[in-house]
Amino acid sequence: MLSLNEIGIVFGSLAPPENLPHGAALAERLGFGSLWFSEDCFYTGGLSGLTQLLAATREIPAGLGLASIMTRHPAILAMELAGLSRTYPGRVRAGIGLGNTGWLDQMGLLPDRPLTALTETATVLRDLFSGATITRTTPTHTLTDITLAFPPDIPPPLWIGAVNERALRMTAEKADGILLSVLSGPSYLTWVQDLLPHPAPPITAFVLAAIDEDERKARNAVRDAVAFFLKAESHTALVGKSKHATEIRERLAALPSNQPLPVEDEWLDEFAIAGTPTQVRTKLQTLLEAGADSLALWLFPPDHLTDQLHQLAAALTD
Repeated sequence: MLSLNEIGIVFGSLAPPENLPHGAALAERLGFGSLWFSEDCFYTGGLSGLTQLLAATREIPAGLGLASIMTRHPAILAMELAGLSRTYPGRVRAGIGLGNTGWLDQMGLLPDRPLTALTETATVLRDLFSGATITRTTPTHTLTDITLAFPPDIPPPLWIGAVNERALRMTAEKADGILLSVLSGPSYLTWVQDLLPHPAPPITAFVLAAIDEDERKARNAVRDAVAFFLKAESHTALVGKSKHATEIRERLAALPSNQPLPVEDEWLDEFAIAGTPTQVRTKLQTLLEAGADSLALWLFPPDHLTDQLHQLAAALTD
């Protein structure tokens, strides 16, 4: 039976920072299981956003979803997360990953060896959280005699974002939890489950979602976001493991770069959850059965967040 505790809410780029406290408090009050803050450049910073979510709530866990290992030195990231973990013990989830390569390229921060950088950053964070003194040179960062003055009494669980095969295998070895990107459809989740060892760390899949009594209205609310992410992720396993992969990639190859991708309804069924309350409840259950331990929903339209939260909670508690 589907439980609200299995469903989290994603906040991030489309929510003005001053609106975060209200949304977070409402999500907790309605009974959702977790909060996540998605750092999208150049909107609201991940750590300031995460701090707002924690400060506005009392018990619900909240996580970064995710911080790029290239935009912050691991010593600084560890320092910030340690402070939050001491202030909100047992509630902080430290989410890290490479991050969007387009944004990293804009800042000149693309690493030569992304997977190595991710693996070494995860190790550095754990060592610093434990109170160790670190002197280490990696291909991406240098640490010389660095110790956290205030290490966390309860180290935050380390969630690592991964998409493709090699990163997922590494994440299964290094992480306390695995974060899967939006566009994680049933086919992709089944592939991830078959790929990972058992037992594997818990999996949280991010999901683009919209709920409305008018099915067409819900579909249209999420269509542009699906188009954006299909263009951004068409080369990855998120799209590649779908039966629509060939068609999507052919359409994109023929599409002028400055034009949006028209999104078919059957693509929405694979890469998002959008529909009536009954349809949304059924689709959420399908993703959980395909291999996710929990789902984190990025709700659309963003300027109707309060209404979306109420409708979603009602749909899952009826």
